[in-house]
Amino acid sequence: MKHGNDASLRKLNASQILAHATFAERKATIGNRLDSMSKYRILAIDIDGTLVNSDDRLTAETRSALIRAGEAGIRVILATGRRYSRTLHLVEPLKIDVPLVTASGALVKDPLDHCTLYRAEFDQDALSDALRIIDRTGFDPVMCADTFAEGFDYYHIRQEARNSELGEYYRLNPDCGRLWTADVADPPPGVFAVFTMGTKQQMLDLEAELHRRVPDKLHTHVLRSPRYIGFMCEFSPAGVNKWSAIKRLAREWGISEREICAVGDDVNDIPMIRAAGLGVAMNNAREEVKQAADRIAPGHDHDGLVEVVEWLLG
Repeated sequence: MKHGNDASLRKLNASQILAHATFAERKATIGNRLDSMSKYRILAIDIDGTLVNSDDRLTAETRSALIRAGEAGIRVILATGRRYSRTLHLVEPLKIDVPLVTASGALVKDPLDHCTLYRAEFDQDALSDALRIIDRTGFDPVMCADTFAEGFDYYHIRQEARNSELGEYYRLNPDCGRLWTADVADPPPGVFAVFTMGTKQQMLDLEAELHRRVPDKLHTHVLRSPRYIGFMCEFSPAGVNKWSAIKRLAREWGISEREICAVGDDVNDIPMIRAAGLGVAMNNAREEVKQAADRIAPGHDHDGLVEVVEWLLG
């Protein structure tokens, strides 16, 4: 399965996704659907460890179940830590006609026309301070910006990474970044999230240092994507997470929080799992995620989302 900034993904044919319409027109159409089969009107799902299996594959069974949920009037929202460009390839097979929540809630875009519906904004002093801390601690900050239309996803400050974990990330994401040669504390415009990589303990220590020196300004988490060896310390502006983005969309559609089901497996899923009307953790989830959930679904290698859809549709 191909990922990254493939040019064909940047020029998605609207007819391959759904009949051409603006987001506002589709929102009105969606709002008129009858939801007679379920009290849940939104199903928000993580991708890695939830939607796709250990081979990064969307199975036919899971795909069919989610399409069935959509046909029953449930809006299926992909809520992921992935970059927008690495999420687009799932739109057509799942027949998704709603916005994508990416970068753990920091960027929400319409996959039909790539229009940005929401982009998080940092306090600039807090962002500059955090970037200095990362650099002086010996790590390289990766600054995610809303640059999909320009053909890349992030800025980096060095041509070569200072550690093997981030070096692997660059190798697996060729041509996805652009070098930023200005001072590290003078970031490019439009940065909505930042991350760096290292060992788990290094990233936990860095997270603690960020909170100590930039208090109450950042939302952080440390996790490991199954695609990479290293761990990521990621941060966005305080208050920005998957749940904040999902709530924004739900308000647009007149849907209450109790009518939302959220499913995930990692720490960046905890806010939405804890707050949703039905919070579901995959069986492969971290223990703290399971503790936040109302129910546990089978793991991502056993088509756990199929069972979740069965719960919702009864």
